[in-house]
Amino acid sequence: MLTINLIHIGKLKERYWQDACAEYQKRLKAFCKLQMIELPEYKLPSEPSDSQIVKCIEEEGKEIMGRVKSGYQIAMCIEGKNVTSEQLARKISEISLNGVSEISFVIGGSYGLSQQVKDRADWKLSMSPMTFPHQLARVMLLEQIYRAFQINCNGKYHK
Repeated sequence: MLTINLIHIGKLKERYWQDACAEYQKRLKAFCKLQMIELPEYKLPSEPSDSQIVKCIEEEGKEIMGRVKSGYQIAMCIEGKNVTSEQLARKISEISLNGVSEISFVIGGSYGLSQQVKDRADWKLSMSPMTFPHQLARVMLLEQIYRAFQINCNGKYHK
């Protein structure tokens, strides 16, 4: 069974985000082994300087790099490729058909991903040219992964 890792920075603080993620985690059990890897958010003052933000991104990047072991890594970043749900489904299918048993999707903190994480990624994926809160991005990504598995097995979820 394919392992999907969702490596992300920060906790889901609001109950509605937690509930939404829990629902997709439950649904995905039928298709893959899902591992949610939550890493701590770097602490910043309320109005951080540019240098503090750069340090934050670098420190969070080090945490992420320490968790990425093997398999195929997908960095979620605005400069990544915009794809349809069907294209994401094909990509997941291609990866697993090429003998890869583990796919890691990486979502950075509120300031994004370090260049080191992006450079390590096998593929860069963007949800949209719009900006979303990283907590919402987590829910959206889980939904799209679930949709991809539904597409690949000709399920009724995707219309």
